[in-house]
Amino acid sequence: MPVIANRHEFVLLFDVTNGNPNGDPDSGNQPRLDPDTSHGLVTDVCLKRKIRNYVSLFHGDDPRFGIYLQDGGILNRTHRTAYQAVRPGETMVATAARLSPRDEDEAAAVRRFMCDHFFDVRAFGAVMSTGVNCGQVLGRCSWPSPSRSSRSCRRS
Repeated sequence: MPVIANRHEFVLLFDVTNGNPNGDPDSGNQPRLDPDTSHGLVTDVCLKRKIRNYVSLFHGDDPRFGIYLQDGGILNRTHRTAYQAVRPGETMVATAARLSPRDEDEAAAVRRFMCDHFFDVRAFGAVMSTGVNCGQVLGRCSWPSPSRSSRSCRRS
């Protein structure tokens, strides 16, 4: 598959009739509306979830297309699998409440594991710095948001 070398911009347009494509859980799942136009709004989070669901259905159990953010998923457990791959046979990895990379090489290896195994980390990026710290990744697909500096899944 060729690497995309240039920046691309796109527009996603879809029409919903008698439906609620992006309910607001803080407002009893009422549709999100633009206060000026009363047109429905769909957030970037909603679009990312729709993409994650599609990739999950399309690629099934392919280990390269795992989904990092899952309903009911325990992130530290997912992070721990990266450390188990990077530090095989080390018993502390299975039980430690907090884990951090020992050096920059290990940090890169942990991030690489996450990028290699989770589609949404590669595509959208992730801040994976809970108790079991896997660092941060800046994804390839982004919506306008505050500026942030991070690591990407780009191979050197």
